[in-house]
Amino acid sequence: MQDLDKIIWRDALTLVDFFASWCGPCRMMHPVIDRFKEEMHGRADVYKVDIDDRDTAEFTARYRIASVPTLIFFRRGEVLWRSSGVIGYSDLVGVLEELEKTERVEQS
Repeated sequence: MQDLDKIIWRDALTLVDFFASWCGPCRMMHPVIDRFKEEMHGRADVYKVDIDDRDTAEFTARYRIASVPTLIFFRRGEVLWRSSGVIGYSDLVGVLEELEKTERVEQS
């Protein structure tokens, strides 16, 4: 739990994939998330959180995860983007690109 808090409070853009092993749409998203992690070459850190893991229950409750898959982009503890359900690879890349533009403006 503390590790997850440390992860989302860093300066890096961080994508957290909330999933469940029994969830069909989550299983469909795994290859998309894995490809995103590999092909974005560190532009965003990617973590998967199993909502059925008791060690992450408080974290899952804090962000009111009511359906899976739920994807959330964080930076410095702030939720920058959130979506539930299946999302395509190119759509996910588009979200990252928009967030990078926004973050550049804020840093200027």
